Amino acid sequence: MLAAQPDGTAAAGFLRLAVHPLRWELLRELARSDRQVHELTGLTGRPQNLVSYHLGQLRSAKLVSARRSSADARDAYYTADLDRLGGLLAATGQALHPGLRLALAPAAAGSTAGSAARVLFLCTGNSSRSQIAEALARNRSGGSIEAYSAGSHPRPLHPCAARVMAARGISLAGHRSKHLDEFAGQHFDYVITVCDKVREICPEFPGQPEPVHWSIPDPAASRDAAAAGCPAFERTAVDLDTRIRFLIAAVTSPAP
Repeated sequence: MLAAQPDGTAAAGFLRLAVHPLRWELLRELARSDRQVHELTGLTGRPQNLVSYHLGQLRSAKLVSARRSSADARDAYYTADLDRLGGLLAATGQALHPGLRLALAPAAAGSTAGSAARVLFLCTGNSSRSQIAEALARNRSGGSIEAYSAGSHPRPLHPCAARVMAARGISLAGHRSKHLDEFAGQHFDYVITVCDKVREICPEFPGQPEPVHWSIPDPAASRDAAAAGCPAFERTAVDLDTRIRFLIAAVTSPAP
């Protein structure tokens, strides 16, 4: 495994993997949105057996992971491990010269090139995943993201969602579950589905906002959903916190 090797060797191993044109293209697509194999074949124009082979190479290096879709268990979504990729990129630069160490620059509070990006998070019940994402985006972005959330079949806010957010100093008091129809006709810069099921029925929004999918299992359906400390919801919050950190970096980065 790359992580178990010395820094210079790990950097060389990462470069050997990433330098392949198709693997680099796959990483770029998965860094933007979770994808199924058939989507990646369409985006890259390569046959499925070749895409699947190179995805296997990336999975072996733990650069991407896969999980079965909750909408159709015959399908799987692939996800890029952005934290791991960032660490390997940083190690690669440092292996050449200490001054080339790369790091993700934290977004300055309230710093944006223009107005705040409007982001809508969608899931089925709007009771946990999309609510947590909305709260984290508002809290972490320093005003660079104007976040909202909704669901296709709204259910009451789950108490464990409020609990894991409270542990982070973020209150969900006053939050309510909303149907996605409440936002019909509104403009958003990003529409992010955090549920495989709602992705299948996500309506179109004016202005063709950037569609992004984060394949995150429903914590309320987990075997340990009712366990003390709400571990399933804690895992969801950790996953969303990481993804939103990178979303904020993308929103606040100047256009190339």
